Amino acid sequence: MKTKIYGFLMLLLLFSCKKENSDSQNTAFASNDPYRLVLSTVEEARDFYSWTSDRIPMVSAHRGGPYLGYPENSIEAFEHVLRYTPAIIEFDVAITKDSVLILMHDNTVDRTTTGKGRVIDLTFQEIRELNLVDKEGGKTNFRVPTLEEALVWGKGKTLFTVDIKREVPFEMVVDAIKRHQAEPYAAVITYSVNAAKKMHRLHPDLMLSVTIRNEEELQRFEESGIPVDRWIAFTGTTDRPEEFNALLHDLGVFTILGVLGNLDRSAIARGDQIYAEFVEKGADILATDRPIEAAEAIRGLIPEESSKKKYFEIR
Repeated sequence: MKTKIYGFLMLLLLFSCKKENSDSQNTAFASNDPYRLVLSTVEEARDFYSWTSDRIPMVSAHRGGPYLGYPENSIEAFEHVLRYTPAIIEFDVAITKDSVLILMHDNTVDRTTTGKGRVIDLTFQEIRELNLVDKEGGKTNFRVPTLEEALVWGKGKTLFTVDIKREVPFEMVVDAIKRHQAEPYAAVITYSVNAAKKMHRLHPDLMLSVTIRNEEELQRFEESGIPVDRWIAFTGTTDRPEEFNALLHDLGVFTILGVLGNLDRSAIARGDQIYAEFVEKGADILATDRPIEAAEAIRGLIPEESSKKKYFEIR
């Protein structure tokens, strides 16, 4: 007979959607009460991201998890994903002509909005007047959010990984995180040891997504002076051997496998069960453009009991 704890955890992490659909179809499956991840202190963040054998495998919604009707890097896309699954939300931060930090991946607004032009050449007001478009170019009523708005919205709802675009000073992002006391739920993505060391100097309490794809890169980070309990290891966009993932687990480090792109396409072609295969090899978080489908595929790998379940809520 299942324990009450097991039943609660299964209820908590029940996922509702098995394939990508239109908004009208998704509504039939969606819960009115979103799944939430709640971390209140930096100590809880370190505990959550400290690898244990009872960890709960998760998805990270790349660019917020865009679906039809829900544009990338929009708060509406974040909310949509959280109707189906607890998730980490990855988003991109760019800077406008008048130094406002906004959520935008590209150097221009051409692909993701109804406007034209380089982000750095447009004022925030000019960008705010544009409508976001979804991944098939469909116009929505949604607007480009600011980093401040995202940080305010996310508190008590989810975890973020913040991808800082090249023109954006690290200091501005760190200042925003400090102002909103977002350290427990906003980790920062870095792409080199030097960038990680700079970010750690600016704010030693921040969790950092660091790129560790092989033993050489692992050694560089071990020699970096950044404490291991600040690392979340992005292992690249190619499936890693189980033995390599085990090296990181032995250090207490969570792994993020980027299944976005080729591996997501492989899942579409071969079946979503391959997401579970990645987790079985030691991927703890799947960074994906298909967070709803990937979450459903790994649901069966959720442990019956977990020390991490205290951070998951249904509201």
